[in-house]
Amino acid sequence: MMKLDGIAAFVTTVDEGSISAASRRLGLAKSVVSERLAELERILGVTLLQRSTRRLALTGAGRGFLERARRILREIEEAAAELDASSGKLAGPLRISAPVGFGVLHLGPAIARFLQENPGIEMSLELDDSFVDAATSGFDAVLRHGAVGDGRLIARRLATSRRLLVASPEYLATHGAPNSLADLERHRGVLYANRTGDWRFAVGSGWSVVRPRAVLRVNNGLVMRDAALAGLGLALLPSFFVNEDVHKGHLEEVDIGWPAEGAELFLTYPRDHGAAAKIRALGESLRRSFGDPPYWEKF
Repeated sequence: MMKLDGIAAFVTTVDEGSISAASRRLGLAKSVVSERLAELERILGVTLLQRSTRRLALTGAGRGFLERARRILREIEEAAAELDASSGKLAGPLRISAPVGFGVLHLGPAIARFLQENPGIEMSLELDDSFVDAATSGFDAVLRHGAVGDGRLIARRLATSRRLLVASPEYLATHGAPNSLADLERHRGVLYANRTGDWRFAVGSGWSVVRPRAVLRVNNGLVMRDAALAGLGLALLPSFFVNEDVHKGHLEEVDIGWPAEGAELFLTYPRDHGAAAKIRALGESLRRSFGDPPYWEKF
């Protein structure tokens, strides 16, 4: 008979990339994880993972079994979470990914409040500015700033955010302030590397695209903000990065007559995820912490 601990060992090994890493995540000896994998393969009568001294690789049978294994674990987690929720408590592990800049500036107090409200939850929060696929990454949920557009996922809106075109007073004194879309293209831009190099502005009923000359491309909003503060160029940044600096006069908002494309914060997770009850509770707690409108829009 197939055992759940073998399925958990298999999925965790795939997610972590090695038996050693899986053993650390599961809190088990490496030999125990290896034994559970071997037992699962014996029961199924197939090889799921090709092992070598350097790497693990899924076999064809392993790829076919992986999604079913994930679904089995999620359904069990969901059943346990529903029982916990019906008894008025939420408990167990919850693994979350979020962007670095937003996490540093805004997630600490919000996560602390959630964990104080739910002391039975054991959260793991990883900050990462690369694209994290909530459907396949092994995280229970991923906080994303921007459009989701993925039918595999449920996306719960947490907050709205404007994007502001900003520059330092020194930059504007030296280079002048752009006052039109055409003028903006002649300026230096600090650009986000994980998006296209375009800036989008709502013009009438459509969108107009501007392609500034990049003085810096970087995949972190805090570094972009610092570059704008240093006078390197204009930056188009979410309000949660720059509203305080604009309020204090360290940065100036540049008005070219059209608003920049806004964005929203979402908490995303797979449709059949087993920890849905915990994720919904997290989303509700984060919305309360951020406010509506969010506190970073109230300067």
